[in-house]
Amino acid sequence: MAEIQLKNISKRWGSFVGVDNFDLTIADQEFLVLLGPSGCGKTTTMRMIAGLEDVTEGDILVDGKRINDLEPKDRDCAMVFQSYALYPNLDVYENIRFPLRMRKVPASEHNERVMRAAEMVELKDFLHRKPAELSGGQRQRVALARAVVREPNVFLMDEPLSNLDAKLRVSTRAQIKNLSHELKTTTVYVTHDQIEAMTLADRVVVMSAGVVQQVGSPTEIYDNPANTFVASFIGSPAMNLVNGTIENGTFTCPGVTVTGIDTKHTGKVTLGFRAEDCIVGSAAPSISAPVYSMELLGDATMATFRVGDAIASVKADKDFRAEIGETVSAEIPPALTHLFDATTGERI
Repeated sequence: MAEIQLKNISKRWGSFVGVDNFDLTIADQEFLVLLGPSGCGKTTTMRMIAGLEDVTEGDILVDGKRINDLEPKDRDCAMVFQSYALYPNLDVYENIRFPLRMRKVPASEHNERVMRAAEMVELKDFLHRKPAELSGGQRQRVALARAVVREPNVFLMDEPLSNLDAKLRVSTRAQIKNLSHELKTTTVYVTHDQIEAMTLADRVVVMSAGVVQQVGSPTEIYDNPANTFVASFIGSPAMNLVNGTIENGTFTCPGVTVTGIDTKHTGKVTLGFRAEDCIVGSAAPSISAPVYSMELLGDATMATFRVGDAIASVKADKDFRAEIGETVSAEIPPALTHLFDATTGERI
């Protein structure tokens, strides 16, 4: 088990900054997700923990021991990659067993540990097969079992579900969640998928352009985004962000009027509100605009409008129907709105 301290670590290549002054303590047994778009520095951060990238500045400590200068093999981290990285000439059993052979674990322990790892990811019936005979989901489970069999101090997972189709992604995500609960091993998980972050993480680190934007539990980040970047990245759909002005607690922009907002702030702001918080067909509408598009989601219907310089979505009951171009009204409850500085994007 391991506590990881990242003390003001940075990574630069010449004048390009990949990660800037990342400072965080990852608790023992915590499942931490690094979330952000491509190029934000999340994978670079994980690779510095693994020892695959050198740290330009700062220190990495595991259980209080500085590991900056340790070789990757000496850091006791097991990695699961986006590409499965299996040995095509070995069957599933030998692929899972391979780390035990490399680390010179006594041969008498191999079978028990391989079978235990295979059972955790439901692969006991596939141990004789080669990777080419497996589906994408099964291959990723072999990669997971190969990491589990090592019984490492730290799991590092770099977008392990990206190559799977939507259905497999859901089932494999559930398996990772269950494994995390069973193994209680410190895990750093990298993804650009906010649904993975929300469902798996104890805490989420949202990153952009190498800089940490917000750290918190999934609920904290969803309910109280620190800025417009976080607000626009978390949620499906993302939070609606509309530019306008606020005076005496009333927000206005073309097509939107929200009264009763509890704030002393005045002037230009960005108003944030979530689609599921809106009340479609309310007698006291905040939005009254032509429908831009309609999406039937099965359990709900999503109506989208053009308001001001933005596109905003509201979620209605699954039976709600409207034609494109038809005017629809919706209420935005003032208590569920968020205000952001129109210039900096920071939360007000």
